[in-house]
Amino acid sequence: MKNILVTGCNGQLGNEMQLLSAGHPDFNYFFTDVKELDITDENAVKAFIEANSIDCVVNCAAYTAVDKAEADEARADVLNHVAPGYLARAVHARGGQMVHVSTDYVFDGTAHVPYREDAPTCPATAYGRTKLAGEEAVKQECPESAIIRTAWLYSTFGNNFVKTMLRLGREKESLGVIFDQIGTPTYARDLAAAIFAVLEQGIVPGIYHFSNEGVISWYDFTKAIHRIAGIAGCKVRPLHTEEYPAPAARPHYSVLDKTKIKETYHIEIPYWEDSLEECIQKLEQA
Repeated sequence: MKNILVTGCNGQLGNEMQLLSAGHPDFNYFFTDVKELDITDENAVKAFIEANSIDCVVNCAAYTAVDKAEADEARADVLNHVAPGYLARAVHARGGQMVHVSTDYVFDGTAHVPYREDAPTCPATAYGRTKLAGEEAVKQECPESAIIRTAWLYSTFGNNFVKTMLRLGREKESLGVIFDQIGTPTYARDLAAAIFAVLEQGIVPGIYHFSNEGVISWYDFTKAIHRIAGIAGCKVRPLHTEEYPAPAARPHYSVLDKTKIKETYHIEIPYWEDSLEECIQKLEQA
């Protein structure tokens, strides 16, 4: 039975990994967050992986505060670049493998067709730069790794766009949301299911893209969130990006081509609206 270390277990994706793990009993899991394992401490990482005979690391931990990273790139770099390198080096020393979660922010968002895995990277933010450096560290330290880039992540856990729009829709009479940034939402539960498919079928090293199916703007996403939740009293207005300035530039186009992961692991990816309905239903039942 393989021993799987899942880092960042208190985050959106890590929590979903914990929930779904019950349906995948062929592995022995070690779910950690910073209290259990500080992944920025190389000695601690090495000791934990050796002591628990870890065969595979699933790194869900990251510095994801995109705007804060602009003023705190050094801290973001430690979590997004240096720490994944420590994990990759330690598990590789045991002959193990790694699944590392990355982001659409490694691209600058100026494309007009879905990004393939081999598209040139060109991060325009501190967050994107540190995540790309993390990809490079993982590839260098553990070439047997699978790197999965995702985008627009949300779930029933933590703080995310879906929860924010539900709250604001119930609190406000009107709301402005950007309409000229295009991408695809990703339900963290679907990404977790894809990671389990990778683990169970065996890691084929390389970079992969994963989000839900379909394409949408933040404005249309908000309209769908309100419609599904039955929120009718809030008028949603479309905004241009320049009307909502932020420290970190957002990609105008971050649609990911998912052909590679679908063909390699024979998975079907749900349509974004179907997954959104499932998430909102779970939130309302909580």
